[in-house]
Amino acid sequence: EKLKPIAAVIEDGVRPFSFPEPAKTVASPIITMQAGAVGYQPGKPVLRGLTLRIDEDDRIALLGANGNGKSTFAKLIAGRLSLESGGITVAPGLKVSMFAQHQLDDLRPEESAIEHVRRLMPEAPEAKVRARVARMGLSTEKMATKARDLSGGEKARLLMGLATFDGPNLFILDEPTNHLDIDSREALMMALNDFPGAVILISHDRHLIEATADRLWLVKDGTVAPYDGDMADYRQLVTGGASERRERREADKASKADKRREAAARRAALEPVAKEIRATEGLIERTRKRIDAIEDQLADPALYEREPATATRLAKERSDLSNALARHEDKWLELSAQYEEGMAE
Repeated sequence: EKLKPIAAVIEDGVRPFSFPEPAKTVASPIITMQAGAVGYQPGKPVLRGLTLRIDEDDRIALLGANGNGKSTFAKLIAGRLSLESGGITVAPGLKVSMFAQHQLDDLRPEESAIEHVRRLMPEAPEAKVRARVARMGLSTEKMATKARDLSGGEKARLLMGLATFDGPNLFILDEPTNHLDIDSREALMMALNDFPGAVILISHDRHLIEATADRLWLVKDGTVAPYDGDMADYRQLVTGGASERRERREADKASKADKRREAAARRAALEPVAKEIRATEGLIERTRKRIDAIEDQLADPALYEREPATATRLAKERSDLSNALARHEDKWLELSAQYEEGMAE
C-alpha cells in the first residue's frame, strides 16, 4: 500500500525551481524485472533475485546501508549497467535521467549556466534560454556566473535542470540534498511533488523521503524488495530498536519566545554532535565518490582481459570502501538519533 506523502511548503523568499514534464507519455509498467542479477565482476553479482515493477507515477525511495547496492541498482535502472542474468523489460520510448553528486565535476567550470543551457538549445532565442535557466531556480545574476563560482547548491540545481532537460519519464536522484540548504531542500521537495513522472530517490534526508516518496524499497542482503513499514519502522530496524517511538508529549504551555530560546539552547548544546554529523556526511560523500569512480572502471568488460591485476585490486578496494561506508552509515545513524532525541527533549 502506498504511503501518503507529507505536504511540503516553501517559505516566502525561496526561489523555486521545476522539472520539465515527460516529453512523451509511457504506459505502465515502465520497467519490469524478473530474477535479475547485476554487478561489476562476472559471476559476482552485487544484487540478485531482482523481481520488481516500476509504474509511470511511482515515487520510490531506496533504503539500506551504504555499500548494500543502492547506487548499483540506480545505475541498472538508468541503463549504465546491464543484467548478468534474468530479464528486464523496458517500455518503448522510456526516457530515464539520473542525478548523482559526483556529476558536479562534470560541469564546465569556465561556462555559465546560460552557456550550459545554450549548448542544448543552440537555435533558441536568448529569452527562451534564460527562461529555461530560470526554471532551475537561478537568479539573473547567477545565470551569468561561471560554474566554478557557483555554490554547491547552485551547481546541484543546474545539474538537475540539465539532467531533466529533455523531459524524462523516470528521474533518479542519488543524494540530491548534500549541497542544498534547508530552503533549497524544501524547493526540491515541491519540484519533485509537482513532477508527473516516476522518481527513484536515494537519500539520507528522512524529511525529503517522507515528503516525496510513496513507496519504500529496502536494499539488503544482496537484493531489493518492497518494504512494508514506514521511515520510523526503518529507523527502528537499523538501530536495533534503540529509539522506540515515544508517545506524543503534552502541549507545551510555554510562549513561542520561550520555545525559540529553548530550541536555540538545545541546538547550541548539540552543536558538537551536529559538527560530527556533518563530518561523517563528508566522509560518506567522499567514500561514495571513490566507489562510483571504481565502479565505472569495473563496468568496462575489457579491463578484465587487459589488466586483470588492476581489476582484482579495484574490486578489493571497492569491497574495503563498502565496509568503511557501512561503518560511516552506522555512525551517522547513531549521531542522528542522538541529535533528534536531544532536540525533542
